[in-house]
Amino acid sequence: MSEQGKGSASASAAAPAPGSDTYKGWLFKWTNYLKGYQRRWFVLSNGLLSYYRTQAEMAHTCRGTINLATAHIDTEDACNIVLSSGGRTYHLKASTEVERQRWVTALELAKAKAIRMMNDQSDDSGDEEPTSQSDRSEIQGTLKILVSKLDDLSTCNDLIAKHGAALQRSLSELEGLKVPVEGGEKIKAVNERATLFRITSNAMINACRDFLDLAETHSRRWQRALQYEREQRTHLEETIEQLAKQHNSLERAWREAPTLSSTPSAPTTSKGSERPHKEEASDEDEDTEYFDAMEDSPAFITVTASENTQHRRSQSNLSGASGGHPSDWNQDDHMSPSCNDVSGKELQPRRQRRTHIPDKPNYSLNLWSIMKNCIGKELSKIPMPVNFNEPLSMLQRLTEDLEYHELLDKAARCDSSLEQMCLVAAFSVSSYSTTVHRTAKPFNPLLGETYELDRLEEFGYRSLCEQVSHHPPAAAHHVISQRGWTLWQEITIASKFRGKYLSIMPLGAIHLHFHSSGNHYVWRKVTSTVHNIIVGKLWIDQSGDIEIVNHRTKETCQLKFSPYSYFSRDVPRKVTGVVADSGGQANYILSGTWDDKMEYAKIIQSSRGGSGSEGKQKTVYQTLSPKLLWKKYPLPENAENMYYFSALALTLNESEEGVGLTDSRLRPDQRLMEDGRWDEANSEKQRLEEKQRAVRRRREAEASDALDEGREYEGYQPLWFHQRRDSITGETNFVYKGGYWESKERQDWSMCPDIF
Repeated sequence: MSEQGKGSASASAAAPAPGSDTYKGWLFKWTNYLKGYQRRWFVLSNGLLSYYRTQAEMAHTCRGTINLATAHIDTEDACNIVLSSGGRTYHLKASTEVERQRWVTALELAKAKAIRMMNDQSDDSGDEEPTSQSDRSEIQGTLKILVSKLDDLSTCNDLIAKHGAALQRSLSELEGLKVPVEGGEKIKAVNERATLFRITSNAMINACRDFLDLAETHSRRWQRALQYEREQRTHLEETIEQLAKQHNSLERAWREAPTLSSTPSAPTTSKGSERPHKEEASDEDEDTEYFDAMEDSPAFITVTASENTQHRRSQSNLSGASGGHPSDWNQDDHMSPSCNDVSGKELQPRRQRRTHIPDKPNYSLNLWSIMKNCIGKELSKIPMPVNFNEPLSMLQRLTEDLEYHELLDKAARCDSSLEQMCLVAAFSVSSYSTTVHRTAKPFNPLLGETYELDRLEEFGYRSLCEQVSHHPPAAAHHVISQRGWTLWQEITIASKFRGKYLSIMPLGAIHLHFHSSGNHYVWRKVTSTVHNIIVGKLWIDQSGDIEIVNHRTKETCQLKFSPYSYFSRDVPRKVTGVVADSGGQANYILSGTWDDKMEYAKIIQSSRGGSGSEGKQKTVYQTLSPKLLWKKYPLPENAENMYYFSALALTLNESEEGVGLTDSRLRPDQRLMEDGRWDEANSEKQRLEEKQRAVRRRREAEASDALDEGREYEGYQPLWFHQRRDSITGETNFVYKGGYWESKERQDWSMCPDIF
C-alpha cells in the first residue's frame, strides 16, 4: 500500500452491520503501477458492488460495478480482497484485518443473496424457502431455551451471591469472637474459600453469557453455510438436468444429420422430402423452440419459426412479417447459390505437408520460482525459458488466423453484403478455436523477424508477417488472395500477469477488403485470459465484445463473447451476435461457441419482450431454423503430445526452401525446441536475446550521437512494411509496401539483417 494509503483512515463511514441490504465504506483500490492503491468509496447494494472517487460522486458518476452473483471472492493476505468476474478484477485493500473481515462477510452475504434471488427469478419452484423458514424457527426456539436457562443461571447466581455474602458476614462475626487461635485460623480459611466460591460462580455466569453470544453468532453463520450448500445442490441439479436436455438435443441432431448434410446439394424438390422429417420431430422439439437470451445489450430471445410453430402459436402472424414469406428465403440453404459455390478449391493439387512433429518432452519445472518475480510486469519483458513456450513464434500464431480462409473465399462470392457479414463474423470467431487447449506461449519474435506462408497454388493466398517493433511488441500482417480478398492487420500484444491469471489484450484493428464489391470490414480482437497460472490446470477463456463494421454499407455485426461463470446456465465459451443493416434493423442472429461452431438464422419478425433479471427489456426475434456457418476441424491424432497443434499449425514451422533469411523457420532456438533439445534451445534463446540487446544499445548510441551533432536520426525502419495513416479508422499503422515476393522470385535477400 502507498504511504498515503497507510496514513488515511479507511474505516467504513457509518457503515451498517454486514448482512444488511446496503454496506458502504472506504477501501483502497489498485489502479496501476504508477499510482498504486487509491482510496475509493465503495457501495454494496442489491448484490452489486460499485465504487466512486468520493461520496459526492454517487449522485452522478459510477466508476465501476461488479455483479457478485457471478463473482469470485478471494483473500490474498491480512488486508487484501480480490474480486473477479469474467475479465474484470478488482484488487482491494482494507486498512485493518478487522475491516477486511467485515467487508468479506458483507460480500459473501450479498453474493449468497444475489444467487438466491437469481435462482428464485429463474426457477418458480419455491421448495427451498419453507425449509429455510423451518430451520430458522428451530434455531430461534433453541436460542430462546438457551436464554431461559441463562436466566435460571442468573437467578442461581444471585442466590449464591446473597447466601455467600450472609455466610461471609457470619464468618466475620465468628472471627470477632474470642476463640482459640486454632479455631480462628479455621474460620479464616473457610472465609477465604467462600470468597473463592463466589468469584468462581460469577465467572461461570459470565462464561455462560459468552457461550450464548457465540451460539447466536455461529448459528447464523452455519445457517448461511447450510443455505449456500442447498443452493449449490439446486444449481448442480439444474445443471445436470440441462446437460440431459443437451444430450437429448445432440441425439436428435445426430439423427437429423444425414438429412441436413444432403440439403446443400439437393435439388429444389428436396423441400418436400424434408418436410415429413420436420413434422416427425416437431413434438419432440416442443421444449427447444427458445434460445437463451443474452444478459447484456443487445438482449434478445430467438423463436424458431416453422410450419409447426405457426400451427401451435396461432397468434404469430408470419405472413405479415417483413421478409417472412418462404419464397424470400431458401429454407434448405440460407446462403445464396453464389455463396455456396465451393468449386475450384478441391480441384487444385496439394503439396504433401507434414502431419506430426516430435512429441513434447516431459520436463519438470518449478513454476513459482520463475513466476513470483513477474507479477504485474509486461510478459514480453520477462526472460522466460522455452519450457513455457510452444515451438512457434507469435508471427506464426498470427498466421493461424487463416486456418478457415475458405470462409473468406465463400464470402467473396456472396451477392448479399449481409450474408457476407455473417461469414466474416464466423471467420473472426474461428481464429480463437485453436486457443482452447493452447496454454503455452509462442516465442516473442526478434525485431525484424518475418514469417511467410505461401499457399498460392493450394488455396490461392499469400501471407507475410514482420515484427515491426520490439517494445511494445508489434507485428504487421498482410494477406492477399487470388479468390477476391485482402486482409491486413497490425497487432500489439499487451499482457499483465496477476499471479493467478494472465490477461492478454491484442490492440489494433483488422482490415478485410473484398475486391469485387469494395466492401471494407474492420474489427478488433477480444481479451484472452489464462487461468490457474500457479496452481491447478491451465485453461483459457475469451471475453469481450467485437463490433464488425462494413464501412462501405455501414452495416454492423455485434458479437458478444460471454466470460465463463460457474453459476451461468449457458454453455461455456458462448458467442452470440446480431447482424444489422445500415438503418440498425436486425437481419440475422448468430449463435455458437468460439471453440466449436457458429450458426446463423434469418430474422423474420421482431418485437419487444418483457424485462429480464436485471430490468433490461429483451427483444424477441422470430427466426427461421439456424444453419451452420462454421465448424472446427478435429485435432490431429496424438495432438495432446504435440502441443495441441491443429493440422495447419503442424505445418507452419516445416522447413521450406527459398524463404527470407529472417524467417521464423530459420530461428535456431525454436527449431531446437521443436526437436526436443530444450537445454540447447534455452542457451540459444539467451544468445539471440543478448544479440538483440546489443543491437539496440548500438542503435541508442547512434541516436545519442546524432542528437549531439544536431542531425536527424531516422531510427529503426521495418523492411517490408511502412507506417501510413488509415483513411477509415484514422489510426497510424504499418501496412505492406511491397517487394517481398519479388525478392523471393529473384532469391535476393541481401537487404535482410542478420538477426539469427
